[in-house]
Amino acid sequence: MSLTFDSARLPNPELRPEHEEWRRQLRRFVDAEIMPFINDWDEAGAFPDELYEKAADIGLLQLNYPEEYGGVSEGIDRWHSNIVSEEMARFAAGGIVASLLIHGVGLPPVVNFAREEIREEVAPAVLSGKKHISLAVTEPSGGSDVANLATTAEKDGDHYVVNGSKTFISGGMRAHWFTTAVRTGGEGAGGISMLLIPAHTEGVSRTQLDKKQGWWCSDTATIYFDDVRVPETHLIGEENKGFRVIMNNFNSERLGLASSMEALSRVCLEEAVEWARERHTFGQRLADHQVIRHKIAQMKQRINATQTYLHYCTKQYIDREVDAGDVALLKVQASETLEFCAREASQILGGASYFRGNRVERIYREVRVNAIGGGSEEIMRDLAARQYGF
Repeated sequence: MSLTFDSARLPNPELRPEHEEWRRQLRRFVDAEIMPFINDWDEAGAFPDELYEKAADIGLLQLNYPEEYGGVSEGIDRWHSNIVSEEMARFAAGGIVASLLIHGVGLPPVVNFAREEIREEVAPAVLSGKKHISLAVTEPSGGSDVANLATTAEKDGDHYVVNGSKTFISGGMRAHWFTTAVRTGGEGAGGISMLLIPAHTEGVSRTQLDKKQGWWCSDTATIYFDDVRVPETHLIGEENKGFRVIMNNFNSERLGLASSMEALSRVCLEEAVEWARERHTFGQRLADHQVIRHKIAQMKQRINATQTYLHYCTKQYIDREVDAGDVALLKVQASETLEFCAREASQILGGASYFRGNRVERIYREVRVNAIGGGSEEIMRDLAARQYGF
């Protein structure tokens, strides 16, 4: 059997016929609406806004959100989300995913913790693809150190007055709302709150960050808040308990990143195998050289290990027995696997992998953002060590 993206995937006994039907539906969408245009969009550094509504038409944006807000939740589980990561990895341009599905980190705090009138205003508009929301947590001076963020929100009557800035905000230029972490109390995690800040509010400004190593299609921004008045009704959750709101998102985000990285690793394997079978050197196929076969075997070995760990953590997540330490280590496992597979695939393709317009080249550019985004490898290892009492 030829080793392809699908055949390189280990069997998953948890998948039902409806999961595979979702995969087929999503693959048709990707093949028709993204694959033919991906090179042009990557070079342009953007994709058309209408892709949001096209994604909503097949239920992609609504997946696993309450039906009362226009979502699709009946019969949906985490395996459906993993399939999204797998199928979106096939075109190997993470910037599209980072912006098209950014509501996956920006919207859950609103749906889970905001007042009902805020949910009704925001969720249906975002899930239909007509409006956009981003998560604004990272700051220029803090990076992954969320507990020590510096953007302030001081109470003034029935409003908060927000001052500070956020950076590396995916979807930040298109966003109509920012789910924003602010400091309303003292130092550390106990002084953090979450506010929903409309992007058009007076005092909000933004600049585009477009000189990126990878994720060229991603809309990325720095956001500035200058005496921005936000109604107290836009508080998400309780005052000074926003860190719990942020943490509620992390396991899901990291599972999504790990699933995507495992699938991107399989794309590298698929490209390497196809090239090795077709390319001839020194009178024989590249695949007939032992050193190349060993590279491919090592790639498959690491992908299998990562996928097995992903299955384990996904099952824990579904059973509501998720271990944050395991999810953190899974993300590290996935990013290390992706880096190894991108490098080895590049070595096998040789000079062909150095020119734009092929999947391995795009993936190699995006290795680092995957190893950093959602919590860097160093932070993940430290989180896991603390989780286990070390």
